[in-house]
Amino acid sequence: MTHEPAEALPMEPREGLLSDLIADARLVAGQALAGLVWRTGRRGGLDGTRVYVTDLQQIGLVALPQPVSADEAVLDIDGSLAGLAYRSQRTQRSRDGGTIWVPMIDGIERLGVLMATAPDLDDDLIAWCEALAGVTALLLVSKSSHNDLLVETERRRRMTVQGELVWAFLPPRTIGTARVTSSAVLEPAYDIGGDAFDHSLTQDALHLTLLDSMGHDLASGGASAAGLAACRATRRSGGTLADIVPAIDGILDKWFTDRLMTAVIANLNLLDGTFAWVNCGHPPPLLIRDGQVLPRMLEREPDLPLGWAFHTTSPPTVHRTRLQPGDRVLLYSDGITEARSTRGDLFGEDRLADTVIRATAAGDPAPEALRRLLHELLRHQDHRLRDDATIVLAEWHPGSGGS
Repeated sequence: MTHEPAEALPMEPREGLLSDLIADARLVAGQALAGLVWRTGRRGGLDGTRVYVTDLQQIGLVALPQPVSADEAVLDIDGSLAGLAYRSQRTQRSRDGGTIWVPMIDGIERLGVLMATAPDLDDDLIAWCEALAGVTALLLVSKSSHNDLLVETERRRRMTVQGELVWAFLPPRTIGTARVTSSAVLEPAYDIGGDAFDHSLTQDALHLTLLDSMGHDLASGGASAAGLAACRATRRSGGTLADIVPAIDGILDKWFTDRLMTAVIANLNLLDGTFAWVNCGHPPPLLIRDGQVLPRMLEREPDLPLGWAFHTTSPPTVHRTRLQPGDRVLLYSDGITEARSTRGDLFGEDRLADTVIRATAAGDPAPEALRRLLHELLRHQDHRLRDDATIVLAEWHPGSGGS
């Protein structure tokens, strides 16, 4: 890492500095991004900045290479002020008042935190730092798809080939609008076998997919990736839920003849709350309302799993129900409920629901509720998962207004 002296710079008017940052970032590699942010902060009156991104499992915040090296290269998300900013999605200030930690959020996807220091962090400067963090988040996203440094920073160990394959197909962990939020987590992050998820938005609908392909190898990862591709190709061509299922079934039957797959594929109408779903041999979704799981509310007779070509001649059953504002729908793979502790105890559906409800009662947003749930699952199995564990949590909140 190249270190530059923190020479004193005359403070410039802050208007236009963020535009300069965007312009300067267009032609630099990801390795130089934190340095550009640091220089922008210096021009705006800060002593300096440091950019931290979350690791893949959301355990630590990892410093990007920057002109002035970080005192700590990795900060604990559960045990630091920086982690509190990340978890709460709110700016945090040190006791001495000279340092702030600002969450970096792309839409509603948490990317990390920006640390800023200055002798006098007044309200105007803090507000500008929050805008700087927002621009930094956008620049990180714009470069992360084609810059290995940013990807490698998020990783704490080697990724398997099937893991690399599946992660390449996955969307951001969290998406949403003023009407809806959808958040997902997946473990083992570096050694995914057959699980995969998808969520996407149109003007008036949220689409959800959770796939669980048999096995835990490259062919399983390939089947899941092909399943997501078939789902997206059909959906983006105007296909319905009833069209998506035979499309995936046909792909598996033709190219992955020895692989079965369970799935829940769903749409949520954001205008009236109609939730429509197809269940192909998968655990039924859970409905959480007013801090309680409504037992068996979304449990229906499942269709056969995918891969037998049954659905290419027999259309699946599309189920429907009407959600209430504030309802949360939880999709999960059996790697969650069937996870066993070293004593043989199953994690179970009750513990799954209780963990989400406790996090909700504590005021945690959906991404943080799922992060806590997954870490509790990992502790339950002594951090040695025997099967993929995937969770998708969608909340319909139309009363927020907007679109």
